[in-house]
Amino acid sequence: MIVRDVLKPAKKELASAGFEEVDAEHLLAHLLGLSRMDLHNPIRVENALKNFDESAELLEDYDQLIKRRLKHEPVQYITGLAYFGDLTLQVGPGVLIPRPETELMIERIVEHLDNLDGIASVIDLGAGAGSLALAIATQSPQSRVIAVEVDPEAVYWLRKNIEAIGAEVRVVAEDVDTALQGVKADLIIANPPYVPSEEVLPAEVKDFEPHIALFGGPDGMDIPKRFYRAAARLLKSEGLFVTEHGEEQGPAVAKALSENFHEIKLHNDLTNRPRWTTATRN
Repeated sequence: MIVRDVLKPAKKELASAGFEEVDAEHLLAHLLGLSRMDLHNPIRVENALKNFDESAELLEDYDQLIKRRLKHEPVQYITGLAYFGDLTLQVGPGVLIPRPETELMIERIVEHLDNLDGIASVIDLGAGAGSLALAIATQSPQSRVIAVEVDPEAVYWLRKNIEAIGAEVRVVAEDVDTALQGVKADLIIANPPYVPSEEVLPAEVKDFEPHIALFGGPDGMDIPKRFYRAAARLLKSEGLFVTEHGEEQGPAVAKALSENFHEIKLHNDLTNRPRWTTATRN
């Protein structure tokens, strides 16, 4: 089997339907149990093909994966994997797919934690698959991370990723309104549902990803405000709060935080769009 001969028609089919051609490579690599870059290594491809009785079996299985993508199923759900920084996370229906745009948040958080003396306590509100909690736990060994997540399906993936990566992260399966009564943390990070209820989303998001992790109310701010109140309750004085939000929501976020926080700053993501805000607890 020549890889380029398999990829060419698949890429053409995806491109003609408005999808990224690179999806064809990700799906073929997944089917062969290889990395995408390994597709250019004939020896590794040859060894991977030994798992198939004949080329026809591989082509049939690959065609099924392409058809799933053409129905807008996210590549990450098809392969069961998503990437966030240096982390490879397991994902599937029921958990929001981690986005790489907010990786700059982690750089800011790790830098802040490095400047604290001794062990730092960190809470991730609405942890989902665990991308933020695990990134902090693996990059800041002096931190003690608690991941709060209420949705049982997301908790399933969160626990799988903690076990797979082997990080020290405590899971609290509870709503942010009631979780961790009496606890105080040095830093809290949150990625609440913030999409306005009537916003039109791409089919692969709207039809596949969990709405509980997406929509934040009519203007997208109802649910985030609950997270902000939880952060105010859980943070020590002068503790740092870091939260993701929509690119148009910066002013609304700053207003909502102004009662309990100071030094409120808006930051851009990797695409240079205003995507996250830091604030210091009064």
